Amino acid sequence: MTAHHPAPIATDALSALLALVYQGPLESTPWGSFLEQLRQRLDASFITLVLRNPEHERPGLIVNASSHGPLLPGEPSYSEYYYSICPFLDWPANQVATADQVMGSALWLAHDFYRNYLQPLDLRHVLVANMVTNAGMHCALFASRGHTGADFDAGEVALVRLLQPHVQQAVDLHSAVDQLDSERQLYAATIDRLMVGTVILDENGRKLRCNRAAQRLFDEGDGLVCRQEKLCAYLNHENRALQQAVQAVLRQRQRGLDELEVLTLSRPSGQMPLNLLLRPIPLNYQAGKATRRPAVALFIRDPADSPQASRHLLRSLFQLTPMETEVAMLVMDGHTLDETADLLHVSRNTVRAHLRGVFAKTGATRQAQLVKTLLNSVASLG
Repeated sequence: MTAHHPAPIATDALSALLALVYQGPLESTPWGSFLEQLRQRLDASFITLVLRNPEHERPGLIVNASSHGPLLPGEPSYSEYYYSICPFLDWPANQVATADQVMGSALWLAHDFYRNYLQPLDLRHVLVANMVTNAGMHCALFASRGHTGADFDAGEVALVRLLQPHVQQAVDLHSAVDQLDSERQLYAATIDRLMVGTVILDENGRKLRCNRAAQRLFDEGDGLVCRQEKLCAYLNHENRALQQAVQAVLRQRQRGLDELEVLTLSRPSGQMPLNLLLRPIPLNYQAGKATRRPAVALFIRDPADSPQASRHLLRSLFQLTPMETEVAMLVMDGHTLDETADLLHVSRNTVRAHLRGVFAKTGATRQAQLVKTLLNSVASLG
């Protein structure tokens, strides 16, 4: 067995480790850099951060660092089975200790988790840090060494114990960022279904990103295009008005105001003009000139577009038959009875009969009221 005597960690090395802890939530593989640096520092074969334990029909969220890369050769996954026999789950939160220290060498080496999972991977010594964050997140950090190495010593245990509260705080930050991103994706999908184009501009009025509805309008090139990240209108005088509106909103942002700019843009196809609304995105912090930050939100509506109502939700919401649902969808899109009949390949009287059913089930008495009821229903949000 090889003895291991690490040097005390220097202040700059500790600072670098802590920086990687807080960088972790922003990495494509969360905490990948931190785990690899810690692995090298501890001379470990394997470092694992378990952010979510595996459950029935849901895999665990686990990040690995090893001398062989993210996974050991031939490594079985930390599946629901291995999770179920893991002896460390009931260890107290915030305890940092090795398997030998807590269980004793004989009991540890006889345990199924060691014999079936770790021993085939040539892993013998395990350092465990169970954690419960301030937000109630359960996670764990594992460090492992092979059979030729020594158990983790007091200095190494102390280092992990020192890092533990920082890892917990960073996990809470990751959870908060992840939750915000999930909410952002939900809102973005809803805006897409409502057929509202959304474009985020930076402090120079250049496009940072846009949603699918806006990209579709750019691709059509009917009144508004994006050239080299700059939005351009079809007519010269309208393009000047657009650029002036962007600059006006940027000035409002610098002054901490929330005043809007609105304008319409003509379309070469002759379709109804596009409607644009621009509003500033609050300036919350200063950054260097090299950093591109969101500054303006631009919303685009094509009056010819209708929200994409879900057939399933529309049918469930108003208890419509399949044919009534199709008629309702076409009426929402502004089609006449004759156009609806042609599109559905039925007679005008058949459409009229199904439309009466839609009126009865929605409680509407006039077609304008029916369209308003359908468009304002939650079917457009699904």
